[in-house]
Amino acid sequence: MRLAIDHTTHYVFSGPVSRGLQRLRLKPKTSAGQRVLEWRMSFEGAQLQVEYDDAHCNHVALISFDQGVQEVTIRCEGLVATNDEAGIMGKHSGFVPMWQFLEPTDLTKVGPRLRSLASAVPQEGNTLATLHALSALIRERVAYSTGHTNAETTAEGALAAGRGVCQDHAHVFIGAARSLGIPARYVSGYLMMNDRIEQDAGHAWAEAHVEGLGWVGFDVSNGISPDARYVRVATGRDYQDAAPITGIRYGALDETMHVKLAVEQQRVEQ
Repeated sequence: MRLAIDHTTHYVFSGPVSRGLQRLRLKPKTSAGQRVLEWRMSFEGAQLQVEYDDAHCNHVALISFDQGVQEVTIRCEGLVATNDEAGIMGKHSGFVPMWQFLEPTDLTKVGPRLRSLASAVPQEGNTLATLHALSALIRERVAYSTGHTNAETTAEGALAAGRGVCQDHAHVFIGAARSLGIPARYVSGYLMMNDRIEQDAGHAWAEAHVEGLGWVGFDVSNGISPDARYVRVATGRDYQDAAPITGIRYGALDETMHVKLAVEQQRVEQ
């Protein structure tokens, strides 16, 4: 499958920005199940300063705002060839040791609700089956619903609310898996929806490390393992490691952000 992606993020600030920096994790890399054929990043109101790979092997671009700017636009356009690998990503790579994916983070640390959830997971006799059971249980307890959580919501908070989005599902899965002694990590990326081209935002899911298979993906929000409709962009211990855009600015107090995202299957000429 070939997926054409067009992703624009537009910021409007309440006043002139004297200085601003943003760290972008928006460029996918060729890996198991995907091959990046084309990828372009362009900016209005900002300049590219440096590109590098972080400790998780994510591609990172650092941009600086033009002085006095009041609007900034970031656009990514690309084409990615994908295959259905049943969510299996294979062996671990990068500079982050495996034990780090067993450690709690601010967004995934275990509290009473996560402990209760983990203890309720049916022990299916093998790790893979247990993880699928965990995914299904989270989907029962945390209904997909927008507007109730934000980027700072913890796994415990999402369980308490009983509602959340893909980011929350991933954090709950990661926290519970780690409490069961299974390394787990966060994934940000894109998903082609079957019923529409235009998307509201990017997507997120989790991966767990299973002996004999390596990293395996679990999309709790959709109740499946990632297939050819998914494009992985960044991974990390939680959202903070894999956030598409983070940054700092001086000058304007408030901002409005508009996102336009289209993910479409491209026809291949025979």
